[in-house]
Amino acid sequence: MKPVTLLVAGAGMRGAGYAKYAAAFPEQAKVVGVAEPRDAYRQKLAAEHDIPPERVFTDWKQAAERERFADAVLICTQDAMHVDPARAFAAKGYHMLLEKPMAPSEAGCRRIHQAVTAAGIIFAVGHVMRYTAYTQRLKQVLDSGAIGEVVSIQHLEPVGFWHQAHSFVRGNWRNEAESSFMLLAKSCHDLDWLHYMMGARCRRVSSFGSLHHFTKANQPAGAADRCLDCPVEPDCPYSAPKIYLGRLAKGQTGWPVDVLTPDPTEETITEALRTGPYGRCVYACDNDVVDHQVVNLEFADGRTAAFTMTAFNAGAGRQTRLFGTRGEIVGDGKELRVYDFLTQQTETIDTRTGDQSILGGHGGGDFGLMSSFVAAVGENDPGRILSGPDETLESHLMVFAAEKARREGTVVELTE
Repeated sequence: MKPVTLLVAGAGMRGAGYAKYAAAFPEQAKVVGVAEPRDAYRQKLAAEHDIPPERVFTDWKQAAERERFADAVLICTQDAMHVDPARAFAAKGYHMLLEKPMAPSEAGCRRIHQAVTAAGIIFAVGHVMRYTAYTQRLKQVLDSGAIGEVVSIQHLEPVGFWHQAHSFVRGNWRNEAESSFMLLAKSCHDLDWLHYMMGARCRRVSSFGSLHHFTKANQPAGAADRCLDCPVEPDCPYSAPKIYLGRLAKGQTGWPVDVLTPDPTEETITEALRTGPYGRCVYACDNDVVDHQVVNLEFADGRTAAFTMTAFNAGAGRQTRLFGTRGEIVGDGKELRVYDFLTQQTETIDTRTGDQSILGGHGGGDFGLMSSFVAAVGENDPGRILSGPDETLESHLMVFAAEKARREGTVVELTE
């Protein structure tokens, strides 16, 4: 089988990350084009994959105007920039991997769903949590009936204090008008995962949450609006120098450090903190997304799930308890502890795999997603995709319903 050829639209962290699969497995995939407005990121990806100049674009529209020259496109633009490229590339017949979320509005999601369905292409969304060894092993345990019928689930996403500061206070996903609301930007993964675990339609949703801490009202007395100028910075856990220069001092030059500059050094990071968005005080940014939220979900058969997203923790893998009629499971993204009511015994299942060096992000989900997508395109087998257009639209509608419930203080019914 010839390698699946890929066009990368958006060469930031996600696009460059997914492209690593082709570099690691050249017999399976090859990156043959890139569209990225930022010179450094575009040139770096083009050099890494030896992309000819005529297939290096500063805008995805330039690539979409050409005759189709790749089997598939990886759309990794910002959240608010998904609808137009998805529709354009679908019309050209490109198979598509679209980074989550589909779009920041229900209308946008439906437009993408209609376009990719009409085109008949293989379509996947980056719900990487479905593709981890942990999730697949958990799904096997549930399907085996080991804990009977799952009646309810508790699921926690501990975002982490510094991750919240990086991505959702200072970073690209801080402001709804520029990206999307927090539940969609960060936790559509989780509501999709709960939908996958339950295997049933969601019927009703309620939700509560707010932007509680990262506001001007909570800025310490005497604090400056930039960390490098701030006299109280040494006592601030959200200090940008601590987050970025601290990691650099430990030899860490990947995410989140490389978000500030493609060439992380003490000088380039310091300059980015002095002049760029990541050096701002977390109490003096233009952020408006929530920093904590709870969601309650009732499924069509009366079973329930409760989800919590919060910034205020050390940061760790998702933590889940699944309660069944014959047992319960406690999981942390790595291990499953399966308790049997009949035997009153606990089985511990370690789902960690060996080498996570290639696309090890999200517990190996990045690798699993790319492996499945490339195989689906190469073998023309949509069945390898765990998050196709119908499934993805349904889980996104859960997210929009939850946010509506939070804003309106009501219980929202989901229609067919």
